[in-house]
Amino acid sequence: MLAAVQVIKLGAHIGARIDGVRLGPDVDPATAGKINAALLEHKVIFFSGQHHLDEEGQLGFARTLGVPTTAHPTVTSRGTRLLPIDSRYDKANSWHTDVTFVDRIPKASILRAVTLPAYGGTTTWASTEAAYQQLPAPLRALADNLWALHTNQYDYAAQTAADLELTAEQRQYRQEFVSDYYETEHPVVRVHPETGRRVLLLGHFVKRFIGFGSAESATIFNVLQARITRLENTIRWNWEPGDVAIWDNRATQHYAVADYDDQYRYLSRVTLAGDIPVDIHGTPSRAVVGDASQYSEVVAPVPLAS
Repeated sequence: MLAAVQVIKLGAHIGARIDGVRLGPDVDPATAGKINAALLEHKVIFFSGQHHLDEEGQLGFARTLGVPTTAHPTVTSRGTRLLPIDSRYDKANSWHTDVTFVDRIPKASILRAVTLPAYGGTTTWASTEAAYQQLPAPLRALADNLWALHTNQYDYAAQTAADLELTAEQRQYRQEFVSDYYETEHPVVRVHPETGRRVLLLGHFVKRFIGFGSAESATIFNVLQARITRLENTIRWNWEPGDVAIWDNRATQHYAVADYDDQYRYLSRVTLAGDIPVDIHGTPSRAVVGDASQYSEVVAPVPLAS
């Protein structure tokens, strides 16, 4: 199986398609190693034609790459191992890294297309590694020493006109999302545990920066976040039946584009356990409120040889 694996680069900073692999629990260690290496290099990788894959096969394949978490720290009513990405309940149409409101940020997610709209519904990923590398020296010096407070309430806590138009299902989902409250302090620049490279850790779960007020935090956030989402640092995937995407959650953000009107969209996600981030000085993230031990193990990978 290893000899048949082909990695086709899709963008200068992010994205590759992998051909020649039939995903499932029987993927051998050598092939799994090549998939992981491609993930580290390209940040998000895509597989087409995986029509045979079901929930058990997806979970079994995930175990060849790491240790699956439970589906979600707070959203537990719709599954324990696989999280349904169901448009009836929520549309993740804002830039984020998954589950940064806990201390043990997931390593990666494996997303499988199940039901797709006739148009729209693409997903876009951005490289937080490329964004860091492109920072001018003064901005990099600031980011290297910044810490941010992440929380699962973010904009769900705000009552806006749009909130009043939510369906009962969407309102119930949002209430469940914040049913257990989490706050965690993370470095804005973390050292990737496998590559040793520096990446930016931001996204929509950021509430404020430590030592700064809300207005100053918003200004700093917008400057850094805009660096991440520059089009040159992104790749946009147009889903087809049988597609699977895997992204390195430690080095990316993503955005599900909600441009498919009221059509139904359903994908299935398995998440792999990760480690606790450390800053450039080796200081680890700090859980302020909430215990995520029921959500995920802490899995510290072996760094790549220099």
